[in-house]
Amino acid sequence: MSLRAIVLAAGRGTRMKSDRPKVLFCVAGRPLLSWVLDAVAGTAPDEVVVVVGHGAAEVRAALPEGVRAVLQEPQLGTGHAVATALAAMGEVGGGTVLVVPGDSPLLLPETLRALVEARGSAPAALLTTVMPDPTGYGRVLRDGEGVAGIVEERDATPEQRALCEVAVSTYAFGGEALASALAGLSRGNDQGEYYLTDVVAALAASGEVCAVPVPDPAEVQGVNSLEQLAAVAAEVRRRLNSAWMRAGVEMVDPSRVYLDAAVTLEAGVRLYPGVHLEGGTTVAAGAEVGPDVFAVDSAIGPKARVWYSVLREAAVGEGAQVGPFASLRPGTRLEAGAKVGTFVETKATTVGRRSKVPHLSYLGDAVVGEDSNVGAGTITCNYDGREKHRTVIGDRVFIGSDTMLVAPVTVGDDAYTGAGSVITHDVAPGALAVERAPQREVPGYAARRPKKAPRKE
Repeated sequence: MSLRAIVLAAGRGTRMKSDRPKVLFCVAGRPLLSWVLDAVAGTAPDEVVVVVGHGAAEVRAALPEGVRAVLQEPQLGTGHAVATALAAMGEVGGGTVLVVPGDSPLLLPETLRALVEARGSAPAALLTTVMPDPTGYGRVLRDGEGVAGIVEERDATPEQRALCEVAVSTYAFGGEALASALAGLSRGNDQGEYYLTDVVAALAASGEVCAVPVPDPAEVQGVNSLEQLAAVAAEVRRRLNSAWMRAGVEMVDPSRVYLDAAVTLEAGVRLYPGVHLEGGTTVAAGAEVGPDVFAVDSAIGPKARVWYSVLREAAVGEGAQVGPFASLRPGTRLEAGAKVGTFVETKATTVGRRSKVPHLSYLGDAVVGEDSNVGAGTITCNYDGREKHRTVIGDRVFIGSDTMLVAPVTVGDDAYTGAGSVITHDVAPGALAVERAPQREVPGYAARRPKKAPRKE
């Protein structure tokens, strides 16, 4: 028997207060819609159709290969959305049609599989849950035979609004029964739309509709506001962090560790509070990250130590140290045992094995060899106002504090620069380069200055 899936993703999401399509808001680095599509894929459907409307081009661009988009225009409600998808699918026959909202990223594949199985030969099955505060959800109406229908909150009576069992817009329909019921829908409701919930009442009148209860209402939480988005993101974060801790990642305070779904961690990693790892960031065994680290699309090697720092498209080698308060910009690479310390910024720079840039420096478009030391206040002057130029520092070099390296320039192996120098020419291996104006002293200068008025207490 065939299984077709329809994902509803046409809504504007007015309560999000944004022009961005609601289903493209992200949790853990992935759009809401992507999480839903993953759950749907777990049912092994023969076809997946996403109904798009508001921001259709953006939503289409976010769809994976093999998932088809169908435009709902105009948007006349959820019933009209499903009818639009069915028309695009063609003949569905006696198979099952799974309908899922695109804004419920916590749905689990096993829950959807249970829903499809529960339908059996019944015309429909739906997920329900009991919510302490059911505001905004359609209430499930029951009679002695089971589910009798669903009433949207804005159309419900006070007695119906007092019900706490709600429908969560997730259904498994018999294909022929669904098509027949959709054809009989009307728009006689408060919003003047075709409600998919009305299909349930129509099918319940001719056969049993199965309710599949979901014990944890968090799993079926939809996102209709930024507040709900934050709540869903917190649950995704809890799931991810729990899974990583079971895999051997230590978290001092998991409630304050923020990981994208694409992040990869090895067993033996230790994460402190305030860690944000985004994109394709990887952290190898034995590394310690945090407190307060932001890293995106970066690689942190084995036994490295990174704290109070920002990394963007950077690579930190084995046993290397970063921070506190360092900024590693794209193209930074620290080799094994290297150190980039307090208030150091790097960009498109390689720092060689065991070399150190301890504090208060900027290295841009530079290469530092092995076992070199870059003194405090050093700057590679890489930009001439039009183009960027390269600085090369050799092995076992000592760069004195407050050295300005005016690129392009090369400092040879075993060379030194004197503190406060402006280096504009290459420095030969083993040489000392010093560039300073002679110190001038003005005798009696203080006596000739006007006296300061006494400070008033």
